Amino acid sequence: MLEGLVERLQEFDLAVFISRNAVDYGLACVLARRAWPQPLRLAAIGAGTRSALESHGLGPVLAPGGHADSEALLALPEMSTVSGLRIVVFRGQGGRALLAETLRARGASVEYAECYRRILPDTDMAPLLAEWARGGVDAIAVSSGQALGNFARLVGAEGLRHFAQTPVFVPHPRVAEQARALGAQQVLTAGPSDAEMIQALVAYFSASR
Repeated sequence: MLEGLVERLQEFDLAVFISRNAVDYGLACVLARRAWPQPLRLAAIGAGTRSALESHGLGPVLAPGGHADSEALLALPEMSTVSGLRIVVFRGQGGRALLAETLRARGASVEYAECYRRILPDTDMAPLLAEWARGGVDAIAVSSGQALGNFARLVGAEGLRHFAQTPVFVPHPRVAEQARALGAQQVLTAGPSDAEMIQALVAYFSASR
């Protein structure tokens, strides 16, 4: 299905990329088969995803300057006048439906280009749990709500007891709410980019010395 969509990419008016993974895997699929259609406009869920597209020489890219989420992208004036537009959303399998549902409600035609899968890793968590019990884990950095959910499933009840006492750094207030629901007592919202996450970690541990 993805390959067929790529072959008719020129039929769309706007391509929206919801993550850097969508850029990496989606563009790899596109460029293995064809050149990017130049008239096709681009939008990204946030600054990090926009930078990933620009690193491939694509642009201009419409993206919100603040929060990196569907709500922020949908709030842009350009996304309020989409009636009659054909929009393709590059994303992983599953995920939130808010973006497509809102764009359809505004009169656009929306299709998904699902270019990667999110799966629960098959890994032995015993070494991590043992290190955590010894006090060897100082913080947790989470990239997404789904990653946090998978982590909680992997570490189980024992891990969640440690989780409650460990600082948790998240990219978005929505993920912060999820972390608190899992029992985290100290949650810090860093921002969506790797640079923002590193900056928050450095600031936190510099202040705690």
